[in-house]
Amino acid sequence: MKKNDAKPKDGDAKKDEVKIIADNRKVRHEYHIIDVIEAGIELHGTEVKAMRNGKANLSDAFARIDDGEMWLHNCHIAPYEHGNRFNHEPLRKRRLLLHKAELIKLKSKVQEKGLTIVPLKLIFKGNWAKVELAIVKGKQLYDKREAITDRDNKRQIDRVVKEMQNRQ
Repeated sequence: MKKNDAKPKDGDAKKDEVKIIADNRKVRHEYHIIDVIEAGIELHGTEVKAMRNGKANLSDAFARIDDGEMWLHNCHIAPYEHGNRFNHEPLRKRRLLLHKAELIKLKSKVQEKGLTIVPLKLIFKGNWAKVELAIVKGKQLYDKREAITDRDNKRQIDRVVKEMQNRQ
């Protein structure tokens, strides 16, 4: 048996496991996604426990670069039910963990006209909490209408194709 053919250990399988905690679906409707990057997030203990229970919300969240660090604002992580007086504040700003080169790249892109950084997903990748950030540009009203008509047309085409396949 070769080295590459060896069965993965239990710990290796957990490293690759991805669990989605929160998804910001509104972003795909409101913005054109230009680039996606994954960042770590600095959390307190009760925040991690609340996220494992799925008590996070990204609906109004955004990311901003302040003093050479990336911060996540307006991400609501509900207080942990079994927490005590040391429970966390639900809407506090949280530091995002990025390499210096990634931070410089993001900062240069954001300085372009009309670009911003918003979180797409909160995930657990193995035991690590991560945030998928997207560099986005706002859609105009006609862009949104176009996307809706394209989606409706695709559904109709799929429906017709399925009916044709069922007849045969």
